[in-house]
Amino acid sequence: MSGRYGLVIDLERCIGCHTCTMACKLENGIEQGSWIKVITVGGDGMDTAGGRYPNLSMYYQPTPCMHCAEPPCIDACPLGAIYRRDDGIVLVDRDRCDGCQLCLSACPYEVLHFDAETNLVSKCTLCSHRIDQGLEPFCVLCCETEAMYFGDLADPESEVSKLVATGNTCVLLPDAGTGPAVYYCPPMEPRGLP
Repeated sequence: MSGRYGLVIDLERCIGCHTCTMACKLENGIEQGSWIKVITVGGDGMDTAGGRYPNLSMYYQPTPCMHCAEPPCIDACPLGAIYRRDDGIVLVDRDRCDGCQLCLSACPYEVLHFDAETNLVSKCTLCSHRIDQGLEPFCVLCCETEAMYFGDLADPESEVSKLVATGNTCVLLPDAGTGPAVYYCPPMEPRGLP
């Protein structure tokens, strides 16, 4: 495998319908929660990225695992249960995970999930099982407004690379130095997670 798989999410197209979260649950057999969270940003009347009353604005921010180039969760796991594939996808080896949860606090994006029933950590796999079959992630396939784009960030001819090359994208928490493979367009106001 080569390249680096990633996503570009168009925040102007996302309508907060949660189809991506439901697609994730369905494809991965998740009973509680989802490996993608959709955050509502702004629109609360406070002096935030959403403006100030009466000039409010808001957007929805789908937030999966960022599949970082430098994933802090890998270093935090004492058993080596979290690893990064050659194509950039970060995965959890459920046979090695002992449920210590040290990785949860290491992730600046708060996208790792702990299941108390199984005593295991899980996270977005970017549907690696589908990618290995030449398919795109299920959330991308199911997005009703076509707000999610998937492809090889290392391939200059891929749609995601072309979108990133426009300079009209950004990543969450750029100062964390993790090198996320999930980009957002248009660029957001500099901020952390809401």
